[in-house]
Amino acid sequence: MGKYFILLVFSIMLIGCEDVIEVDVPNDETRLAIDALIRVDTDVVTTRVQVAATETTSFFEEIGPAVLDQIHLLNTSTNTVTDLVEEPIGSGIYVANWSTDQLMQGALQLTIVYNNELYEANTAYVPSVPFDDLKEGDGTLFSENETEILVSYTDDANRVDFYLFDFDFNEYLVSEDTFYQGQSFEFSYFYEEGLESGRELNISILGVDEAFYNYMNQLIVQSGGDQGPFQTPAATVRGNIINTNNSDNLALGYFAVCQEFAETIVLE
Repeated sequence: MGKYFILLVFSIMLIGCEDVIEVDVPNDETRLAIDALIRVDTDVVTTRVQVAATETTSFFEEIGPAVLDQIHLLNTSTNTVTDLVEEPIGSGIYVANWSTDQLMQGALQLTIVYNNELYEANTAYVPSVPFDDLKEGDGTLFSENETEILVSYTDDANRVDFYLFDFDFNEYLVSEDTFYQGQSFEFSYFYEEGLESGRELNISILGVDEAFYNYMNQLIVQSGGDQGPFQTPAATVRGNIINTNNSDNLALGYFAVCQEFAETIVLE
């Protein structure tokens, strides 16, 4: 689903990145793809960690779940470790229940063994801020069929923040606080095709680090906005999952642990 957005407070576009995108020459090899975005609700004691593993062709077509030899999550600061188990069997979805506190402190490492090769990814928890308000608007941008959502939040003045917005339907937006650090900020997001009355929208704001912000920005630019963070566009964007045995055989996807504030609104 296509979409547009317009910032109401500043006229400056806040999404910009000139990082180099590395493009692989197509071949017949199968590649591992990992969806390891861990969303953290700090109000709960235990977080369900979920990682999706799939196989893709070099032409970026998903060909089914990947059977991993091993996958575990380690807090390298506390030496706390947990193995993830496939649930249900054959789904390629690997899960574990883990202490939320363990996700929020120290350095985190995801380790995967697949086809006798070792993959590692490192990250740390990134906080976010809640929505101040989230509501349906009545504005339009290019046509009368669009649905407007008004988003407002207040940035934390004590740190540099990068944000990932999940607008449902695999629609994403990134922003960073260079021009509004410590201030209240508001923008409009438009669903291009319009949505029917009574439709529920699950919308989230997540805190991300600069590297994940750049990664997501590249995917959004390549896909025209109609791409999820772990669906692969025509050019390969390198994530942070490293093959320690064979650097040329990279895994697609990203490992990130992010605080999430989520709200549901019903369209009128």
